Amino acid sequence: MQISDAKPINVFLVDDHKTVLWGLEQLVQSAAPRMAVVGTATNCAEMFAGLVGIDADIILLDLDLGGESGLDCLEKLGRQSSARVLVLTGSSDPETDQRAIMRGARGIVYKQQTPDLILRAIEKVSSGEIWLDRANLGRVMLAFASGNGTDPEAVKIAKLTAKERQIVTTVVKEKGARSKVVADKLHISEHTLRNHMTTIYKKLEVEGRMELYLYATRQGQLMALN
Repeated sequence: MQISDAKPINVFLVDDHKTVLWGLEQLVQSAAPRMAVVGTATNCAEMFAGLVGIDADIILLDLDLGGESGLDCLEKLGRQSSARVLVLTGSSDPETDQRAIMRGARGIVYKQQTPDLILRAIEKVSSGEIWLDRANLGRVMLAFASGNGTDPEAVKIAKLTAKERQIVTTVVKEKGARSKVVADKLHISEHTLRNHMTTIYKKLEVEGRMELYLYATRQGQLMALN
C-alpha cells in the first residue's frame, strides 16, 4: 500500500492561544498525508463538544488553558474518548508532568521543542508508545514503583504484583475471550485465574471483567499495556 493511501493520524488540537493553535494546525497539516487536523478547541468544554462524532487518534492538549488546567480534563477524557492524549506545555514542571501521566496522558512535549520533534512525538504516541524525556520517565517509574504518585489510581495500580499485571495485560489483549482461553495463554488453570482476578478486582476497586478492561485501557501507560 502506498503511504498516501494509509489512514492519517487524526489530531485534535487544544490550546487557549489562537495564534499558537493556528501554528499547530499548520504544523500538523504540513505532515499530510501522514497526519490531519480533525478539530480544534480553546478550552475543555469546547474540546468535549468538538470530540463528539470525531474519530481522533491523538489529542494534543495544552495544560494551561487560560486559568483552566488541562489536568482537570484528563480523567474525564480517558472515560469519554479512545484517543491518546499528548500533553503540550510551555514549562517543564516535574510534579505537573508526573500528574499528567498518572491521570492518563501518554506523553509530554514542550512548546520550545522543534517542530520535527513535536511531529515525531505525535507519531510515537499514536503507535502506542509513551513519549517522555529520560528525566521524566525516571521520575514517573519511581513514583509508580513506590506507590508514592500523587494520583490515587497510581497507588492502586502499584499494589498489583508482576503476575497480576501480566494477567491484566492478557485480559486486555484477549478482549472478549473466554476464561479458558485467557488461562491457557497464561499457562495457569481457570481456578487459579479466577482467584487472581478476584484479588485484582479488589485492588483496583472494579467489579467484573468488563469494568477491569475499561479501567486498564484508561490506565494502560502505567500497566505497560501499550
